[in-house]
Amino acid sequence: MDNIKIKQISTGTPWEEIVGYSRAVRVGNQIEISGSVAVDESGQVVGRDDPEVQTRYILTRIAHILAELGAQLSDVIRTRIYVTDIANWEKVGRVHGEVFGEIKPVTSLVEVSALIGPEYLVEIEVTAVIGE
Repeated sequence: MDNIKIKQISTGTPWEEIVGYSRAVRVGNQIEISGSVAVDESGQVVGRDDPEVQTRYILTRIAHILAELGAQLSDVIRTRIYVTDIANWEKVGRVHGEVFGEIKPVTSLVEVSALIGPEYLVEIEVTAVIGE
């Protein structure tokens, strides 16, 4: 990988240093964005108890990270959605559909027993490939 350009994005959260990961990594024309939850720049939860608000906020964050790496939402080829209550799948899915309805990346939506904190209801990861 000596001749492949790698760019890493960090948001400076304490979790990144503790766990040892990047928020996003671009390798060549591929981008991977780590699981993102609804937390703002000051560390405050966005949309507490509202999976729709959390999903919308997360997807907005992801769009900003993609832009920072030279991509856009239309470059997304895969999303992975984790929810703490599968009963919220339709609310979360509706917001995902508003953003990705025309793009139609492959996706997974699974229920997990918990996320990094009980206030987080949704976590989303994405993979994007920038066209040539």
